[in-house]
Amino acid sequence: MAMQDKPRIPMTRAGKARLEDELAELKGARRMEIAEELKEAISHGDLRENAGYDEAKRAQAMLEIRVKEIEADLANSVLIENMDAATGKVTVGVTVVVQETGGTLEESFRIVGKTEADPAQGRISNESPLAQALLGKAAGEVADFTTPMGHTTRFNIVRVEP
Repeated sequence: MAMQDKPRIPMTRAGKARLEDELAELKGARRMEIAEELKEAISHGDLRENAGYDEAKRAQAMLEIRVKEIEADLANSVLIENMDAATGKVTVGVTVVVQETGGTLEESFRIVGKTEADPAQGRISNESPLAQALLGKAAGEVADFTTPMGHTTRFNIVRVEP
């Protein structure tokens, strides 16, 4: 699949900066740490039964996988501020306040790209089933959300905030 065929990953400037910082750390200091761990393990001789060497090689492989993931996410990123202007509808980058039909408690969710999602902090991925149910809707509309367990919940959209 060509890079331009991959889905764009929305992210904020801060989210992009965090990924760039993580990438720099992984490619710099962390790679050097693992190289030192490998060097130390190799100095102990026979590599066939060298748990330290095996662990360092695993850490190196995991680091390289993460580097490739971050590089791909950054290559396919689009800044949220560059997306469509506020339309009053739920889009990536907005905060949506909802109320379960029949309920009294309001909940708010910020719709973000997958790299910035943190449900415990109220930031949900635009790829999540809940965000998919909300995207494109406006205040006063209703969104039906089906949980992974098959239970459907109906949310009233109270307001959409930038």
